[in-house]
Amino acid sequence: MKHTVVALVEDRPGVLNRVASLFRRRGFNIDSLAVGTTEEQGISRMTIVVDGGDGIVEQVEKQLYKLIDVVKVSDLTKEEAVIRELVLVKVRCNRDQRRDVLDLVDIFRAQAVDVSPNSMIIQSVADEDRNDALIENLRPFGIRELTRTGRVAMVRGAKTTAVHETESGELQRFHSESGRLPEGELPFVSD
Repeated sequence: MKHTVVALVEDRPGVLNRVASLFRRRGFNIDSLAVGTTEEQGISRMTIVVDGGDGIVEQVEKQLYKLIDVVKVSDLTKEEAVIRELVLVKVRCNRDQRRDVLDLVDIFRAQAVDVSPNSMIIQSVADEDRNDALIENLRPFGIRELTRTGRVAMVRGAKTTAVHETESGELQRFHSESGRLPEGELPFVSD
């Protein structure tokens, strides 16, 4: 089973290397890894997809928390979440095939983002299954090049994976003073 784990980490040099080393040392295989900025300055969000049982995910979480740069870890596998990935596919097609490729692109709610005399680049932002199906349907035309971003995920509704969602007022004050929260009112005080 594929598990989606979100780790909020301090945005410092070497953090990605430390996380990847942790997975390598423990023998965990990373299926995909997407890293980007968050709504909080100085915090990056890593979305890590790990293949394995529930025990592996528990170990991943425990090991991630041992890294000093890791602020929060959330397992979104069993959460109701929006999960997407970006796929770019360069497919062979001449003028005679172009309409067939565009019809296929419309069916999958994808987009043609570049057209040349002998190829097209198709962009799809969807869940993994839909992107897999699009790729399989494009294969007969001849795929020249393919790239995928890996999974990104966000919990549906009011619940978040934000760093300060469940922190005590004292911990939020610490983060505010250290520059992780904007000056002023503490937004998520829970005590």
